[in-house]
Amino acid sequence: MLSGILLSVSQRRKKEALAHRSALPGIYDNGDSGTIFDYAVSSYTPTVTSLTSRVKNARTSLDDTSGLFMVSQPDTPGLSRIPATTQEVRVIQAQLANSGVRKLMLEGRAATIEAGLREMENYNSVHFACHASQDKDDPLHSGFHFHDGPLSLSTIIKKNLKNANLAFLSACQTSAGEEKLSEEAVHLTAGMLAAGYRGVVGTMWSISDTQAPEIAKDFYEHLLAGGGPGIDASRASYALHHAIQKLRRQSGNSEHSLLTWVPYVHFGV
Repeated sequence: MLSGILLSVSQRRKKEALAHRSALPGIYDNGDSGTIFDYAVSSYTPTVTSLTSRVKNARTSLDDTSGLFMVSQPDTPGLSRIPATTQEVRVIQAQLANSGVRKLMLEGRAATIEAGLREMENYNSVHFACHASQDKDDPLHSGFHFHDGPLSLSTIIKKNLKNANLAFLSACQTSAGEEKLSEEAVHLTAGMLAAGYRGVVGTMWSISDTQAPEIAKDFYEHLLAGGGPGIDASRASYALHHAIQKLRRQSGNSEHSLLTWVPYVHFGV
């Protein structure tokens, strides 16, 4: 698995997004051309210390918090509707049930900040299918929009989630940094690593409400294929690679299709 420092991507427009192909060496406009994506699994880290600390503190056994807590916000007050989040979590629920993984889903009005924080302590892995926002002036105020408001990074970090394992942030621009800041690793994905999660899946720009459920389905299908009773965060980068590769093969290598699969990234171990 390749690890590298991912350059910040902030408010990418189409031209900038396509230029990011340089992070995945190869020729992507010809289906017969070889690319690094066909041979390597990419995983990024905001800092070297962040990576080494997780390697030193590897967890190999299950605990009482093992399982996945899911949040779906298809109709958040004051924000645009993202109805496919309902389909997304329903499919994941079925996959977890078949694998015997402990799970809980909160949707709509039930997904409040208070309930979310409580369940993040009860479940070591999370899947957020919702809107997210980043505060470039105060990154710790960036957060995820639950029914009654944004759950900020600062609030999550203060919870000291000792058993945190995997976070899948199925929201827009969760790993987009701010180009004007000297610290490139200021984004929601890096913030979740700071909160203790060993691995985090994020997005570098807006994602499609159509493709997001498919990426999530294929990600968990591969992740759970190991047959263990829990979620193995060390397999997450491979699971994401599998899901993205499948979408890439289905959608081709046009400029439009590149914008659908390139934004997904894995951070951590």
